[in-house]
Amino acid sequence: MIGRFATEQGVFENGRRRREEAVFGAKNNSASSRRLRLLRRFLTSLWVAHRCFLLLVPALLLGAERSPAGPAASRKTAVSIVGDEFHINGRPTYPGRVWSGYNIQGLLLNARMVQGIFDDRNPETVKNWAYPDTGKWDPERNTREFVAAMPEWRRHGLLAFTINLQGGSPQGYSKDQPWHNSAVEADGALRPDYMNRLQRILDKADELGMAVILGYFYFGQDERLRDEPAVIRATDNATNWLLDRGYRNAPVEIDNECNVRYDHAILRPERVHELIERVQKTTHDGRRLLVSASYGGGAIPSESVVRAADFLLMHGNGVSDPARIAEMVRQARRVPGYRGQPILFNEDDHFAFDKPQNNFIAAISEHASWGCFDYRMKGESFDEGYQSVPVNWKISSERKRGFFELLSKITGANSTQP
Repeated sequence: MIGRFATEQGVFENGRRRREEAVFGAKNNSASSRRLRLLRRFLTSLWVAHRCFLLLVPALLLGAERSPAGPAASRKTAVSIVGDEFHINGRPTYPGRVWSGYNIQGLLLNARMVQGIFDDRNPETVKNWAYPDTGKWDPERNTREFVAAMPEWRRHGLLAFTINLQGGSPQGYSKDQPWHNSAVEADGALRPDYMNRLQRILDKADELGMAVILGYFYFGQDERLRDEPAVIRATDNATNWLLDRGYRNAPVEIDNECNVRYDHAILRPERVHELIERVQKTTHDGRRLLVSASYGGGAIPSESVVRAADFLLMHGNGVSDPARIAEMVRQARRVPGYRGQPILFNEDDHFAFDKPQNNFIAAISEHASWGCFDYRMKGESFDEGYQSVPVNWKISSERKRGFFELLSKITGANSTQP
């Protein structure tokens, strides 16, 4: 390129001298010489700019063709559905895995970890969540310790967890909810502090190859939103927030247990499919989110949700007989409009992990995914439970170890390997 540039410049100089002689004559006075020098500088600058432009434009265009296609290009984990199986990065989860005669391939085994971005905006109740070692609540510590615990969960075979923009009961179960835990403002806007904490969790999950079932609304906190337009606005804001950042590992749960005491009609079973369809119609660069809504313990999804949802969400709370869990799966598959979607339990507070039959095993016996809901029961210590705040996010109790050990056996995970 340099040789070509020098040759072209020489040709230009010879031609320039001939043109100067034609304009000013062979002999020039001083004024003419000054004009000649100025013209010479101008023409040289113009020629150099012209050549640089011609050489630079193709390089710029080539660079544009090779530039990344937005945030999604940098993401490592994409969750999809093929038939009744979940896939991660184009492959079924737990590929080829069979345990005790049950097909594990395609399941999304999970845990309820909804308080990962928890905070309490009510100064009257925030004292209830103080850490035992410091005597005060710290939302940043909560998220930091959550992220630090994630690799250990993954080593035991956990591929997904549920987290909510409005959390869950920090007491495990509660009738009243005077605390104010919501990533959503009254008008449907998203709070940057909550979303920053969520982004750190989603980024780590993306790095680890994990899915995050992201719940938008929770009963007891949904009344924090002013009206139905605010609910719709919050739905759009959360959906676009995920798509704008290129996340492909975040299936959406519109609301937790849509058949339980929601203030806003659009969050109840009769109309929640409207929000499911709204999320499905929101696309960025041809991408959209997988979406569903969950039902309370023992309930079967209604036809309108079954017809709309990408996967079916059910809960096992209150179901103490494992045979009933298996029957729930069979019933869900008989609902009109069912078209073979995966069925997933993402909340069940029944354990008995050392027994030959429990709710976990009953779900997988029908090729349904299952998720553990563990909370701190009366008189238990800080080490117990994953929903009661403050949370010890480590595998820090016998009950937690029971779940993760069974999970490890079912999935074939080797907990000693990273």
